[in-house]
Amino acid sequence: MRISKKPVSFCLSFFSPTVSSRIPIHSGTRRAIRAAVSGASQLQAGHPMDESHRTFVGDKSPNVPMASSDGGHKPFIWSSSEGGHDIDIGKHIFCNRSLNMKNIVSVGFDMDYTLAQYKPETFESLAYEGTIKNLVYNLGYPRELLDWSFDWKYMVRGLVLDKRRGNILKMDRHKYVKVAYHGFRELSKEEKVGTYGNTLLRDSFDEPDYALIDTLFSLAEAYLFAQLVDFQDRNPGKVSERVDYAHMYKDVRAAVDLCHRDGTLNQTVAKDPERYINKDTSIVPMLKMLRDSGRSTFLVTNSLWDYTNIVMNFLCESCTMKSSNRMNFDWLQYFDVVITGSAKPGFFHEDNRANLFEVEHVSGMLFNTDNGSPMPQVGSASPRLSLKGLNKMCRVFQGGSVGHLHKLLSIESSSQVLYVGDHIYGDILRSKKVLGWRTMLVVSELEREVELLWKLRDTRKQLRLLRNQRDFIEDKIHRVKWSLKFEDVDVDEKHKMSSALDELESQRKQVRSAHQQAQRECHQKFHKVWGQLMKTGYQNSRFAHQVERFACLYTSQVSNLSLYSPDKYYRPSEDFMPHEFDIIPI
Repeated sequence: MRISKKPVSFCLSFFSPTVSSRIPIHSGTRRAIRAAVSGASQLQAGHPMDESHRTFVGDKSPNVPMASSDGGHKPFIWSSSEGGHDIDIGKHIFCNRSLNMKNIVSVGFDMDYTLAQYKPETFESLAYEGTIKNLVYNLGYPRELLDWSFDWKYMVRGLVLDKRRGNILKMDRHKYVKVAYHGFRELSKEEKVGTYGNTLLRDSFDEPDYALIDTLFSLAEAYLFAQLVDFQDRNPGKVSERVDYAHMYKDVRAAVDLCHRDGTLNQTVAKDPERYINKDTSIVPMLKMLRDSGRSTFLVTNSLWDYTNIVMNFLCESCTMKSSNRMNFDWLQYFDVVITGSAKPGFFHEDNRANLFEVEHVSGMLFNTDNGSPMPQVGSASPRLSLKGLNKMCRVFQGGSVGHLHKLLSIESSSQVLYVGDHIYGDILRSKKVLGWRTMLVVSELEREVELLWKLRDTRKQLRLLRNQRDFIEDKIHRVKWSLKFEDVDVDEKHKMSSALDELESQRKQVRSAHQQAQRECHQKFHKVWGQLMKTGYQNSRFAHQVERFACLYTSQVSNLSLYSPDKYYRPSEDFMPHEFDIIPI
């Protein structure tokens, strides 16, 4: 429910020896906010808020919670008899650019961290441990690294690593650094300004000097980099006198790549997928609904066929791999085309000349194709047609490029494709900028963030009032100073104005302190170090800016598509980000 509040007005009578509407600030942020808000309601008309700063709040949550998507609940998909109800706020699909699903003829998906949501407490810890072992046993790092542990909650998506200086940064949409740590030591305001605040030499914060933490796969390596920076600072030369921060990051990346390349990570997950992957029972109904609506579906993943088959079996089978050792390919019925080993983002370039191989389901053998058409084997006069159930199941490929995919699906226009992925660079940016595909970004952290925004709506309303009071008092201070400097006033009047000025300066200091502390406490409710994912203070974060620019839609999990009509017309909200609409006091 949306309630439009009337503008709140402020006025201070500062020519009186005592300021009648002074703001009482007591010890403790909570009391300070309460007092400030109370004072705001008592101020007389004279400083109206801009009408654009309306507050949209309601007495109750705007949505009825849906059933959980775990194995113990039946998913209420839109096409079912139970579907079509209000959707829990954490499972909304938010729209940046109008998208009419009636114009979409094909919907594609990434697999890792999109269809398959990994458990960070187990999966990222596994990647961290493997990286540590590679650093010690393959790259000669001290053995004491083996005793280190991983805090999987510490790092967040959207950070930037300054490889040369050993700093981890969070910046706003304008690339101003708002939060910065050297290893795990927070940089002071003076250090931040001195290092990153020279406006004449604005930094692009891109490679090769910086690394972007834009995917959940990167959280473990970012945490390990911070640990190594601290270790190097405390133990100069213990790693190597020739190894600087940038070299350490390069070694971490090499160790991470080795974890993926030698297969140990995938093999461990394959043995017990339930330990590392969240089960989402809404995925199959979602895929069925899309296909029943007349759309083709496809999967494009960088994972190879053997691992893809194991993960998709786990996601699409009603029983877990623990209770069934039988591997099958039934999940392929939910797709028209599957492309593994796609090497995204290079896959999205139309001039990519990578060869397209067809994968034989059972053996995993690769066969040459002519742009997707079967090719005869050497010494054979006819094309190979040995794939069992070829007409009943989708075709599986490895490699290739987007041109092959468009041909296989008979796609005439790139705007007819909706692609769902989790990586802002590898999935969304390239497919949007290069191809013009429509895009949906999966941001798993969004569910908790949006729910917390709703719970804190009154606190954020109070923060806005405190900020308005800061602005109001500062305006009054400027007026008094101007009068004292330029207006012809007698001695008695000047004395009164000077007293009022002292009073106002004291109030400004108290309100400013209360506002900053309250804002800090609010942000720490989202994350103890980095604050709100989509914000840095009152500005959108760099990550939020990328979401706005490149994602037509964004949501917390891919199966949220099942809660909406497959023919829905998604329309954007107003000036602020869609997930803030009807939640945050502006």
